[in-house]
Amino acid sequence: MVKIGYLGPRGTFTKLAVDTAFNGENKQSFGAIPECIDAVNDRQIDIGVVPLENAIEGTVQLTVDYLVHQVRLPIVAEIVVPIEQHLLVTSGFNGDLSSVGHVYSHSHAIAQCHQFLHAHMPDAELHFTSSTGKAAEMVSHSDGGIAAIGNKLAASEYGLTIYQENIHDYTNNHTRFAVLASDQEKVFIDHEVQTEKTSLLITLPSDYAGALYQVLAAFAWRNMNLSKIESRPMKTGLGNYFFIVDVNESYDDVLFPGVIAELEALGCNVTILGTYPVYHMDI
Repeated sequence: MVKIGYLGPRGTFTKLAVDTAFNGENKQSFGAIPECIDAVNDRQIDIGVVPLENAIEGTVQLTVDYLVHQVRLPIVAEIVVPIEQHLLVTSGFNGDLSSVGHVYSHSHAIAQCHQFLHAHMPDAELHFTSSTGKAAEMVSHSDGGIAAIGNKLAASEYGLTIYQENIHDYTNNHTRFAVLASDQEKVFIDHEVQTEKTSLLITLPSDYAGALYQVLAAFAWRNMNLSKIESRPMKTGLGNYFFIVDVNESYDDVLFPGVIAELEALGCNVTILGTYPVYHMDI
């Protein structure tokens, strides 16, 4: 049986994505993103699912940096799910938000609910946890006076009450999750493919005027659509960066080899992080 790991504990959005994409497989939660990625690399699990990017808060930098600097695992699929954040309290909550002195959740979730917190709970102290599921777990063990921000699964898993639904600032909020596996043949997602994508890691030559422009031009004149380009530090000194480029098409034997050859001629280093299907799902 295929074993799937995800950022846990129970009740996270990653768990929701896994439950929606994979039915019946053996699933294991991990307390941190690096732990899940390492487990795939060490063959403790077959597939790992970790958050990659949120539409409001941007890239999950820990995921990207760990895949680039620590463990090079291919992205074999991408799952996109809508994000709905709710205020979760214990069943005995008295209904007075002013009595809630502390709110717990992942940093992205708290940032996504800034307007609600500012308007209704301005005096509450905000605490960051490793996941929304972890925040719900902490609140479930409390005697009151604290709340969590999380999803309906978290409320169900930990016996919490949804005091206020949909407290996020923006309605069109989605998160992309990367599906990682050493053996792509073990990954089966029985859903409609929305599109195909290829992700590249590009390192520019140093002291080369106009290098980034020439990199983008290599894609542009071939009419290859880039859905994302993002820079991240190489961690080798100030001013040294690599670029993650997402191309909205699968790898082929003509366009991509041509792009790579052109970029390498400019002195760039190019690594393919994955070519994979993208699934948009309702949860």
